[in-house]
Amino acid sequence: MRGANQSSVSEFFLLGLSRQPQQQLLFVLFLSMYLATVLGNVLILLAISTDSRLHIPMYFFLSNLSFVDVCFSSTTVPKMLTNHILGSETISFSGCLTQMYFLFMFVDMDNFLLAEMAYDRFVAVCHPLHYTTKMTPQLCVLLVAGSWVIANLNVLLHTLLMARLSFCADNTIPHFFCDVLPVLKLSCSDTYINDIMILTEGALITITPFVCILISYICITCAVLRVPSTKGKWKAFSTCGSHLAVVSLHYGTIFAVFFNPSSSHSAETDTAATVMYTVVTPMLNPFIYSLRNKDLKGALRTLIGRKRFPT
Repeated sequence: MRGANQSSVSEFFLLGLSRQPQQQLLFVLFLSMYLATVLGNVLILLAISTDSRLHIPMYFFLSNLSFVDVCFSSTTVPKMLTNHILGSETISFSGCLTQMYFLFMFVDMDNFLLAEMAYDRFVAVCHPLHYTTKMTPQLCVLLVAGSWVIANLNVLLHTLLMARLSFCADNTIPHFFCDVLPVLKLSCSDTYINDIMILTEGALITITPFVCILISYICITCAVLRVPSTKGKWKAFSTCGSHLAVVSLHYGTIFAVFFNPSSSHSAETDTAATVMYTVVTPMLNPFIYSLRNKDLKGALRTLIGRKRFPT
């Protein structure tokens, strides 16, 4: 019976862009933001990999964040742009599950990497003399590898729970990608287990890194306030400014989407918030880090100069 119900809905309709009156303008806007995301993050990856001065833990985590952001945007935006060009609004059931899998795996990786970057700043500010002994290359690789394993296991659980559901009626998703909450609303099965897992295990995966970031910055603030000179305090805080801006943007949009009461949700507000965390945030991250970081700006100038005037 379940297989019959699932086979009755073999595809979903993604109406996030087609239902907007300014379709052509939005298409150009999304394409521009996606190209800016790829270009900005790839430049950061190249700058970090080619400049030996940036081969330190902070930039190791940043390069992983840039890679994840490129993959994150590539999970949703190209499919939406392709559908618009082809005049199609469909995505297969298996394609929808695959998109959800990778989308939320990269969301989890963003959460973990931001927490690891906060820990790196905590060690740098609070234990500067022990920084090289604490933040070893082996520890950095272990943190990132462990994050990939946990993220995949977490998303695999939610994907398997989603795959067991039946979809036998409406198959229209008012978004430009397969978001978990709108898809759950379309199911004609009991989604109690899915809802419970999202509110418990899923929330734990999201909130735990956020709590680690808060604790790190509380400790950083206490350490900085003990610095006697104003110049020293500003220098310590300036090393964390870019990271704080990215954390605020990332978690602000996630909490707006997933932790608001369901009664306050509407298709328009949900779409706007999801655009923020799937398209705008990955695009802004490289600009935030490069504009406030002298070492990274220097590496980018060297990289661009090398491409323009090859020896």
